Amino acid sequence: MFIPTTQKELRQLRWQQLDAILVTGDTYIDSPYIGVAVIGRILLNAGYRVGIIAQPNTDTPDDITRLGEPRLFWGVTGGCIDSMVANRTASGKRRRRDDYTPGGINNRRPDRAVIAYCNLIRRHFKNTAPIVIGGIEASLRRIPHYDSATNKIRRSILFDAKANYLLYGMADRSVKELAAALHSGKPPQNICGLCYASPKPPDNAIELPPFSEVAAHKDQFTKMFNTFYRNNDPATAKPLCQLHDTRYLVQNPPQPYLTTAELDQIYALNFQHAVHPHYASQGKVRALDTIRFSITTHRGCYGECSFCAIAVHQGRTVRCRSQKSIIAEARRMAKHPDFKGTIHDLGGPTANMYGFECARKATKGSCTDKRCLFPTVCPSLQTNHSAQIELLRKIASIPGIKRVIVASGIRYDMVLADKKHGNRYLEQIVKHHISGQLKIAPE
Repeated sequence: MFIPTTQKELRQLRWQQLDAILVTGDTYIDSPYIGVAVIGRILLNAGYRVGIIAQPNTDTPDDITRLGEPRLFWGVTGGCIDSMVANRTASGKRRRRDDYTPGGINNRRPDRAVIAYCNLIRRHFKNTAPIVIGGIEASLRRIPHYDSATNKIRRSILFDAKANYLLYGMADRSVKELAAALHSGKPPQNICGLCYASPKPPDNAIELPPFSEVAAHKDQFTKMFNTFYRNNDPATAKPLCQLHDTRYLVQNPPQPYLTTAELDQIYALNFQHAVHPHYASQGKVRALDTIRFSITTHRGCYGECSFCAIAVHQGRTVRCRSQKSIIAEARRMAKHPDFKGTIHDLGGPTANMYGFECARKATKGSCTDKRCLFPTVCPSLQTNHSAQIELLRKIASIPGIKRVIVASGIRYDMVLADKKHGNRYLEQIVKHHISGQLKIAPE
């Protein structure tokens, strides 16, 4: 079944009140590629009653009020893409198309969607349950940041949205811990991966330069960001705090990365790999064409590209699903009535990072004095493409699967660094697993 989004579905389930209502700037696609669907499925699997409101109209109360008021919390996300990026080109021109909106016309997602939806909730629900913000828009704006639309340094989105809590990163584990804390009436302030406002700084936190200073002085902004960036690895991160006017932003250390078994459990949840019928009736959603028959093999990225959000959002340590889990998902896809024989992508943030990781990172975290791939591939990484070669062959041999495409970009420097299996991997990819052009990671 889909996560409910209408009163009719609540009546069919005989649910009087939801524990959590998730509000998103995308339409509701029930897929492991869609963050709000993953969070919803995790909470549902943990025994909570969850509903989703997608792309609510901010001019009327009809959408935001249709599921009532949640018992534990509202969860708000701008969607899979930062709303300012989804709505505006680099020059600030309004985008006409939106692949995550039924019909494809970009007229459903407001600018600064997280702030707009939090305001919408508070407008129609006074003294309501806590508002929790998350997803890429909140995660990457959790500290003061440069905003190109206004050419200014904006404060943490936690304060601009007037939210109670912010969950950064993937939030798979932290959202369950937060729900459990709110259910039991315990204070959630010690949960890893959580940001909150406090009248005073915690005793053990590293204090960043105040917002007033980082907004006025570039050197203070740089100092702030460097300290923030060094405290993003779960193995080594310390709590951070920063004065915003009269209150402190507090960022707890990130959650420990999920294990392979935990990742496998998430991707085995009952995703429908389709647009919810309530929204599908409003028009075609182009994003579904790309993700419906694609498979994620891993999370995280070794690269630390300045233009990319992955290092701060997903992390610099690569966590992989087991071959058994990936093959099981491929077998389920092969039996889908709409499956035509092609898996459109088998990969992750960078396709050829599956199956190996530096052993040092697990206990000591990412190195502070060097990077995994720049200026050269670190020998401690022990780059090895053999697991990817084996996985591609096993999936290609599943009955009903005609082609397996690797549409995610690959790092050719890693291919060259793998003296034992690199050429064999490249040969297999070029011969059997590209759809016309080999995609190279942009870095």
